[in-house]
Amino acid sequence: MYLCQICGNDISPTLLKCPYCGNVQDADEQQKFVKKAFLQKTVNLEKGLPTVDTALLHLQREIRSAKQEQIRVLTLIHGYGSTGKGGAIGRECRKTLDYLLQKGEIAAFVFGEEFSRKHGKTKDILNRFPDLGSHSHLGQQNRGITVVIVS
Repeated sequence: MYLCQICGNDISPTLLKCPYCGNVQDADEQQKFVKKAFLQKTVNLEKGLPTVDTALLHLQREIRSAKQEQIRVLTLIHGYGSTGKGGAIGRECRKTLDYLLQKGEIAAFVFGEEFSRKHGKTKDILNRFPDLGSHSHLGQQNRGITVVIVS
């Protein structure tokens, strides 16, 4: 298996066109794109009861670290708070992820309550990373997590 030169999905070495994004593969370049192992990491941003600022710094450090370690997916545990309205860390984490997505520093993210095979964004992520189909939070509607695709 090889990685598509554009979208990064696994494709057969016999295919010259990616079935996911439609990109025509350069046969000479294809040999450089050997399959990378799927790497996923869970990060608990609420461990130790940090302040919001400390949790956001931890988030940004983990994203930088994931890029260096070629980790492709981060599962962030930010909690939902005890009030039933959502906690401050979760709210600010989501705002930060939206900002990082707009800046191109992450490729995508999906909130825990949307992390279901029925949700469009999750379907796209599962097509790209089929190994996430066995993720323990898939379909659990867990508002206390967010799944991040690292760019």
